[in-house]
Amino acid sequence: MMKMKIIMPVLLAAQTATMVLTTRYTRTVEVEGPRYLSSSVVLVAECVKLCFCLLLVFYQSGFQVRKFKSELNSKILRKPMETFKVAIPSGIYALQNNLLFVAISYLDAPTYQITYQLKIMTTALFSVTLMKKTITSQQWLSLFVLMVGVMCVQYPSEGGVSVTDNQDFSMRMIGFLVLLVACTSSGFAGVYFEYILKSSPLSLAMRNIQMAFFGVMFSAIGAYLYDGEKIAQDGLLQGYNAPVVFVMLLQAFGGLLVSSVVQYTDNLVKVFAASLSLIVSSFVSYFFLHDLKISLLFLVGTSLVLLATFMYGYKPSNRSSSLSSRMQVKTS
Repeated sequence: MMKMKIIMPVLLAAQTATMVLTTRYTRTVEVEGPRYLSSSVVLVAECVKLCFCLLLVFYQSGFQVRKFKSELNSKILRKPMETFKVAIPSGIYALQNNLLFVAISYLDAPTYQITYQLKIMTTALFSVTLMKKTITSQQWLSLFVLMVGVMCVQYPSEGGVSVTDNQDFSMRMIGFLVLLVACTSSGFAGVYFEYILKSSPLSLAMRNIQMAFFGVMFSAIGAYLYDGEKIAQDGLLQGYNAPVVFVMLLQAFGGLLVSSVVQYTDNLVKVFAASLSLIVSSFVSYFFLHDLKISLLFLVGTSLVLLATFMYGYKPSNRSSSLSSRMQVKTS
């Protein structure tokens, strides 16, 4: 278990940083011929996810076709209302995944990651309004610190982050607004999906199949509406190469890795992984991609975002709280 607590956050940090950096690279590098379509990557990733989830349930059924079909019939096909519950979060996630590709095209990797931490705020707000959860004063303070930190990072300055030869303030604002919509949709979909999981005895594997099925459907509709002509002209897999396939696989299996982190560790480990991935992406963007210019305001904003993320996820351990209670008893 101790090895898993060490390995999981490192894997999650590596996956997050690699996903952002590789996506940024594939969206900005010069290519011969047509560039790949983000809607295509989202659609293919959902197809891969659906196939993997079906294979996982087939494995859990002992590779018995009759048992596998019985599981799908009894828990999905014969319960259409239960299945359609996940249509809303699945459609929102499909929209969000496409928006993230747009945002990373306008923002460098560190700014993208820092701004995307606003999903903590939107998730908290939807948790309070929809699920009637309570948030501590420390968490409310962390949300305020988070907002100030993001404002510092996004504030335009001549030596600041995101000011490059090909990217002015208006372009950065487009990326910020798109990412803000993605954060809002992520918060709502996450809270709604959590509500579905906790209000139904259906297993997570079956829910993943339902999510992937609707994900394929909504992603296909989006690809047809936005890039139908391009797909008809040059094909669904136009512009694909090794880095693009790598991005697609990271997109498909990233959520499964997050689920493993939650299973084997706690929320504080996720915070550590997010902080580590931000450091890695900043290092690579500055020294290798050369699309990051660090200013004092950027450093202050980054520090505030990391502090806010830590404050929101930190919970005193039972050992420390019991120790404090003992001290109170002794003093009394």
